[in-house]
Amino acid sequence: MSTAALLDNSHYEQACDQAIAMCDGNLRSTIKALIMANEYLEAELEELQAAISAGCIPETSHSRMRSKSNVA
Repeated sequence: MSTAALLDNSHYEQACDQAIAMCDGNLRSTIKALIMANEYLEAELEELQAAISAGCIPETSHSRMRSKSNVA
């Protein structure tokens, strides 16, 4: 296994540990929270894809930050 693969695996191990800790060690709650987060992201992706298909270009957070700094 390459060093990059080991670093990636370590990142995922840390993310798993953090998710489990956030759910007080309850693995069922952790899985449920991850499923809910995934469903939210899937819904958001569908909204963005629909907007793009309709010809709308969603404003990115970077361009919003730029426009706010121009106002100040």
